[in-house]
Amino acid sequence: MSRSDGVIGWEDFSEKQKKVFNWWRGGSSKSLDGIICDGAVRSGKTLCMSLSFTLWACTNFSGCDFALCGKTITSVRRNLVVPLMKHASDWGFSVKDHGAKNFIEIGMGGQPNRFYLFGGKDESSAALIQGMTLGGVLLDEVALMPRSFVEQAAARCSLKDSKLWFNCNPENRYHWFKTEWIDKAAEKNLLYLHFNMSDNPSLTPQILSRYRKLYSGVFYQRFVLGKWVNTQGLVYPRFDRDKCVIDRLPPHFERYAVSCDYGTVNPASFGLWGYSSGVWYRIDEYYYDSRREGSQRTDEEHYAALERLCGDRDIEAAVCDPSAASFIECIRRHGRITAVPAKNDVISGIRRVGDALAAGKIKIFSGCTDSIREFHQYRWQNSVGCDAPVKENDHAMDDIRYFVTRFVTSDSDPFFVMTLPR
Repeated sequence: MSRSDGVIGWEDFSEKQKKVFNWWRGGSSKSLDGIICDGAVRSGKTLCMSLSFTLWACTNFSGCDFALCGKTITSVRRNLVVPLMKHASDWGFSVKDHGAKNFIEIGMGGQPNRFYLFGGKDESSAALIQGMTLGGVLLDEVALMPRSFVEQAAARCSLKDSKLWFNCNPENRYHWFKTEWIDKAAEKNLLYLHFNMSDNPSLTPQILSRYRKLYSGVFYQRFVLGKWVNTQGLVYPRFDRDKCVIDRLPPHFERYAVSCDYGTVNPASFGLWGYSSGVWYRIDEYYYDSRREGSQRTDEEHYAALERLCGDRDIEAAVCDPSAASFIECIRRHGRITAVPAKNDVISGIRRVGDALAAGKIKIFSGCTDSIREFHQYRWQNSVGCDAPVKENDHAMDDIRYFVTRFVTSDSDPFFVMTLPR
């Protein structure tokens, strides 16, 4: 994307990249609150995003603070700072790197702005950016960052005319950034641009052909086409919506039960189950994520939600997370529902759930969106020799496992195959 003299000119950018440079300059898009760019690898998103972000900041602000965020400080420097410093003079701005303090000063005629560098590697990272007042934030590789960090960074942009800038390659189709930001871009007043490899004019036809030959299947869809699709490592790879999810429930049920995975900081997930003609149906669910909602609930508040979930049905028992002693006691104290601790053998429970799904002994009602989402996200750890699922997107998975282990019995102990990480 550069001439032989190394200078990047306007003519070197594709039409999609030019939209990244122009959206904030004028027209109807100038009133938008930010931009999201996603898509294939090597599609030319990052360079034009970082240059446009810098030009926007230096054109509209002077002496203000901004944030450049990535998965780690190292990746921020590699993906954003180094290219900015390389092309700074070509685009008419100066860059001074305060390496030890993790910020750079960028000026373009007037007083320079400060661009602080942040790594959003885990949940604790949100505390690093908390308390700042920013004119804007660029989050590179945003899908690799924890939600708490991203939302804290967005909340810091409180200056007049501040804007949000997001850039990423796709992850799985139920990833929180896909469902909460990309799918709601219009609702959040954001411009959404999807990039393909053809949007990067620096890739020759030979290189494009090479990339297209490197991948196949879901990896081709994600890396080449830039689609948000699931790849390997799913705990329940055979969870099929056509077979496991229903849009209409039976008119009558013979029995009712509830399963509970209790959480305060982590999400709480409760499932209401009904038994009809040899099949248990997940009729409804309660899923409360305190991070998403912004406040934690007490045992009594969770119990009130459990009562609303059950309604006036005669509940046989509530099988609960065995570590949630206080919540089990809360249920028992109210005296309406029998609470029993679940058996918590994870691998055995996963086998039983997989068998119950395959045999059609449990079905999920389509209104239970959080459990359906988790079925598509629940994955094995990649660590060598570690046959355990990742401890995320697992709260509905845990309550379903508790339920199946307690209530869904087999006439025999069937042979069941699971795909474990190598």
